[in-house]
Amino acid sequence: MAVREILLLGNPKLLKMCEPVSQGQLKQIRPIIEDLHDTLMGFRHKYNAGRAIAAPQIGAMQRVVYMHIDKPVVFINPVLDLKSAEMMELWDDCMSFPDLLVKVHRHQRCRITYRDENWEEQRMTLERDLSELLQHEVDHLDGILAVQRAVDHRSFALRSQRRFLDEERKTD
Repeated sequence: MAVREILLLGNPKLLKMCEPVSQGQLKQIRPIIEDLHDTLMGFRHKYNAGRAIAAPQIGAMQRVVYMHIDKPVVFINPVLDLKSAEMMELWDDCMSFPDLLVKVHRHQRCRITYRDENWEEQRMTLERDLSELLQHEVDHLDGILAVQRAVDHRSFALRSQRRFLDEERKTD
């Protein structure tokens, strides 16, 4: 359908809780899913990055996440559960602040339960990168940004300074 403008850090819509989707709204959210796809692909083309996008990032306040790694997956009303006690620390990035990296803690493993585009209930166990990714996207649905999860006041860096972050890791 269309590449939509991605809401950027500072836009108050990004801090709002999204509404659940009902089965009767499936037809209404199909254009949103198409826009999420187009917007993600447009972001990839521009930044050579991007694996998933949440509906509120394009101003659609519905509990929908679109992920495209090997193939597209639509998560409607996703719920993260069975989160591992083991945590990982990483530099998170976000399409809503494409030049900023934020050091956060995320669960190493979790399970996501959601509805697919046919309203079938699905479950997926996630580890490491996928666990981090879906935690980030579900946070968007709850109005939580990675900057709110920063480890401390030194947990911010511009993407252009990433080489210093890699050097820091080598000296630790």
